[in-house]
Amino acid sequence: MTSINTNPGAEIALRILTDKNVEKEEVQEDISTGKEVDHAKDAAAIWAISEVMGSDLAGFEATSQGLNVGEATVAVASAGAEQITSLLTDMKELTIRANSGTADYSMIEEQLAQKTEQINTIISSSGFNGVNLLATDTDGNGGTSLSVAASQDRSGDDAPTLSSITVDSVDFEGSASFDINNRTTITDAASARTALGEIEGFLRYATDSAASLGASAQQMAEQDVFMNKLSDAVQMGISELTDTDMEDASARYSALDAQSQLGGLSLSIANASPGSLRSLYS
Repeated sequence: MTSINTNPGAEIALRILTDKNVEKEEVQEDISTGKEVDHAKDAAAIWAISEVMGSDLAGFEATSQGLNVGEATVAVASAGAEQITSLLTDMKELTIRANSGTADYSMIEEQLAQKTEQINTIISSSGFNGVNLLATDTDGNGGTSLSVAASQDRSGDDAPTLSSITVDSVDFEGSASFDINNRTTITDAASARTALGEIEGFLRYATDSAASLGASAQQMAEQDVFMNKLSDAVQMGISELTDTDMEDASARYSALDAQSQLGGLSLSIANASPGSLRSLYS
């Protein structure tokens, strides 16, 4: 029934038009933000999951940064140990020369003293970020190792637990196996033989230490690669849950735009009906 007091057709058309415009605005926001689920009101369960995954992702990124610093710290110590190994090799050669019985012992001893001083300088300067794994006190607070967060593991709804990689100091300063400052002074062939045995022990200690530090640096590097891959996988998972499918959103927007235009036309037609009725009585 057509009435001049009420216009049901216009009311229905207006309601449909309003609904379509609201949907259109929502799709437009999805397109502009790139997020289909950006707030809890969009999809509470998915939003909650994505927030937990996002916090884990932030933890992975922090862990990766810590691994990078840890790797650099260990790598610096490893480089120092390798250089010490090279100097000890030179010292071994000098000591072997002193065993000939015709060597200039004072000259050889002076060269050995210089290389010993150089080794001590390397030991004291092989720190990074306040940690020196060649020193007795690694961090100035009595530390004897470096511990770096390696991963965070979550089981169900439980809080994540951290696992770490610990690298012990190789201690070139206080180890009885590397008492280079108290090595035998070379004055003759006999003392040269004694010194050769000592330097051979120092060289073995330095070689083992450099290898151990190098292996630890490699472990951290490999763990960092894994953490980066894990971060990428989690980021992709969050994206799948919350990001807007641009092709689908574009198609929906076009459809809603067309429906909105048709709704506006329907409203115009419905609003014209009472005027047509009044013209019959004019």
